[in-house]
Amino acid sequence: MGVAGSAPGFSIAVAIAGLLATAGKVSPNALLIFAVPMLGIAVAYKGLNKKMPNAGAAYEWTKSVFGGFFGYFSGWALLIAAMVFMVTGSVPLGTATIDLVDPSLASNVFLTTGIGAVWFLIIGLILISGIELTSKIQVVMSSIELGILFVISIAAFLHSGTAGAVSPFSWSWFGFNYPAGTFAASSLSVVFLYWGWDVTSNLSEETKGHPKNDAGQGGFLSIFITIASFVAFTVAALMMFTLSDASNFSDNLIYHVAIAAGLGKTGGYAASLVLILSSVATLETTMLQFSRTLFAMGRDRALPTYFGSVHERTVTPVRTMYLLLAVGLVMIFASSFMPSVSVILSYSVSAIAVQVCYYYGLAGLVCAWVYRDSYKTSIGTFLHYVVYPALSAVTLIGLGLYAISTFDTLIKVVGIGGLVIGILFFRPKGYARHGVIPAE
Repeated sequence: MGVAGSAPGFSIAVAIAGLLATAGKVSPNALLIFAVPMLGIAVAYKGLNKKMPNAGAAYEWTKSVFGGFFGYFSGWALLIAAMVFMVTGSVPLGTATIDLVDPSLASNVFLTTGIGAVWFLIIGLILISGIELTSKIQVVMSSIELGILFVISIAAFLHSGTAGAVSPFSWSWFGFNYPAGTFAASSLSVVFLYWGWDVTSNLSEETKGHPKNDAGQGGFLSIFITIASFVAFTVAALMMFTLSDASNFSDNLIYHVAIAAGLGKTGGYAASLVLILSSVATLETTMLQFSRTLFAMGRDRALPTYFGSVHERTVTPVRTMYLLLAVGLVMIFASSFMPSVSVILSYSVSAIAVQVCYYYGLAGLVCAWVYRDSYKTSIGTFLHYVVYPALSAVTLIGLGLYAISTFDTLIKVVGIGGLVIGILFFRPKGYARHGVIPAE
């Protein structure tokens, strides 16, 4: 589920091109340096999950330590990010489906979003049927996705080594020579790329075995798989194409790498399959995060208690899914009036990343606070669960605040306005005290 949440296939296919357009030839550096604070937050999630597994995850933990106001807006930030992603994740599904039939129609925004909406509805109905069926399907899809990505990446490097690369490999790609004014935008692109692994913690109440350990550990380990996938395809793209060409492959970068590597139509179909499987997977996990967070907030009376119950047969919060499907379909329909698919993706990436920086940052600070006295028994634990998460949290929150100053009006409306509108639903006296994280 952690791998599905970060969605290496989806992210490589539609978002790495945007990173290349922003960070240029130092994109591999961006993927590695911004993975450092992301791993720090994953460590925080692992530590907090040991203390209190909860469907609300960051929302519940933040509420328990910093109070209802910050907890509420941590949960609200995730809900808004998930809502915006309903469009970001559905549109590439439409594109990949069209590519299997007639690639020339992929630029038709209305057709693309329409097919994406059908996929969105189908995925939602599968999730309503229960988590056990969902998880079994997910294991199969993610296994196929990672297998195809591995084969295409190996073929790309072998081709570059034998047929000659457009640009030979250079260690300078891992340096800090960022184009002027691109650092903030690059950081947000990478935050978006890695976001999603934390779904494992939202599923901790439904995790078999040892939920206090397995859910957090699953999210942490999944990041290493996505790091390897992202860096491999970014380096391959820099070797196989000019930077200008690679930056324009936001339709499906994997497809272009597969074709250039000499894999022919088979490789092209496999690349389209990867995008479909990964898009379905990341939509699934985002819906799961949304439904479990909204369920936890309803259970605590932070939002209407109507959402704080589960279906007797499926044991899932189906009422939250009904809301998600309704609002998601409206947003997907609204996006069909935007001029192009690339505009939809570029605007939503920045808007989502700001929300993620906020609620990830709060979770890191919560972990540092909960484990603040651990130095008395173990310096290693103190460094692991206090210093590293705290520094990661400050980094992400600082990046988010700085990036806001670089946004244009529309991104500010979606990114900041979506967070601010939560004030309309905030009920200061509505909380039930569900739990308190025990201090170290």
